[in-house]
Amino acid sequence: MPRSSRARPSGRSWPIRFRAFRRPRITPTWISDPAGPGALPPDPRDIWKKKKVRTVEPLALKARLVETALAEGFSAVRLCAPDAIPEAAGRLAAFVAAGRHGQMAWMEERMGWRGDPTALWPEARTVIMLAESYAPAQDPLAVLGQPDRGAVSVYAQGRDYHDLVKKRLKRVGRWLIAEAEKGSVPAEIKVFVDTAPVMEKPLGQAAGLGWQGKHTNLVSRSLGSWFFLGAIFTTLDLPKDTAEPDHCGSCRACLDICPTGAFPAPYQLDARRCIS
Repeated sequence: MPRSSRARPSGRSWPIRFRAFRRPRITPTWISDPAGPGALPPDPRDIWKKKKVRTVEPLALKARLVETALAEGFSAVRLCAPDAIPEAAGRLAAFVAAGRHGQMAWMEERMGWRGDPTALWPEARTVIMLAESYAPAQDPLAVLGQPDRGAVSVYAQGRDYHDLVKKRLKRVGRWLIAEAEKGSVPAEIKVFVDTAPVMEKPLGQAAGLGWQGKHTNLVSRSLGSWFFLGAIFTTLDLPKDTAEPDHCGSCRACLDICPTGAFPAPYQLDARRCIS
């Protein structure tokens, strides 16, 4: 049957012409990129790539810590655990019980903290012990040999070491916190310079800075005994050093030369007899 002779539904014109749907033409508009005109947009696949996070390697961090502390003016740096001096509390108690602390009444206060660093700050994981030499340029014995002249102790001839050492400790401590935060590791510190219930000399020996001689002072083979001690307690768990063994042997020169006999026995001091 011819197409024109087909029956047409009422009310419609025939034939109905269907036009194919065409998508509108869209001209892409590039967002300006700081890289310059014509720069391609970022690859969306990049969002699935893992970002590299800097990790904190304890041994490397310790090495950088030592370098930083030496650059600040410290002469030596060693590390120990807060529980590295278990015998210190008993020795302190015996010292005070015998009255050998003399007029230093503060030695009796907070003995629990003084003899046990873990009680002072339970969160601490590492004790960083630092030594700063104050060795004089000239031999002080030359002055001491002149009875008609007064003499000032070598450590007191400069500015107050409490302030100087503490400032350096704080700078080193702030650096340590910043380095730890780069690896997303939270860290806290506390600094001490002879003004808190901390037994610096036993900690110094446990860390390897030196050993406590028969005169009870800390002695270093490289620094002698003329150096200040500072401590940084931190929540970071860093590699520890080994303790320094006793090198006094049979020597008792320090005991024999004491003018007031302030040493009842080797490694024991009676502060009531000491003129220091």
